[in-house]
Amino acid sequence: REPCLRPECMSYIPPVNFGYVEAQIFRSGQPTPRSFPFLETLQLRTVVYLSPEPPTATFAAFMEEQGVRCAHLLAPAAGDPSPAPAGAGGNSETLTETVVVAALRLLLDPLCYPILVCCSLGRHRTGTLIGCLRKIQNWNLSSILAEYRRFAGNKQRLENEQLIELFDTDLVAIPPNATVL
Repeated sequence: REPCLRPECMSYIPPVNFGYVEAQIFRSGQPTPRSFPFLETLQLRTVVYLSPEPPTATFAAFMEEQGVRCAHLLAPAAGDPSPAPAGAGGNSETLTETVVVAALRLLLDPLCYPILVCCSLGRHRTGTLIGCLRKIQNWNLSSILAEYRRFAGNKQRLENEQLIELFDTDLVAIPPNATVL
């Protein structure tokens, strides 16, 4: 039997590298219009957007239309046309500890749920943030890195794995209403 390729049969396609992290917490690469019907089913309240470039116009319009708050944590400073550097040396694939802590505050706050963490492909920046969340959840390092590598494929980055391994969980204040721990 041939698969149905009509638009009505393809209405629930998740974004690239989509994954379930915890109840009400999801991860992916930047969504495209093809994945918007799927995202609607999640009834997102917040998107943590980990890319120095702004979201695409269609994704930004989708979030506005759906009433989704976009936390663009690597946005350039006001008046600065260049993308904000994400890590040492301006490597936009590596997050700083400051950005990770800010993003984790959102991930640990149930008032932000349902929440989606995304970057361009859902590999490196998203994987690093989720790895640091797993560290707060007391996962062992080998399990954390296995999850990071599963999404990064053969493109894992040593500097991201080192950030996860060396991340100081004491920098993150755990809110009393946190539900993912």
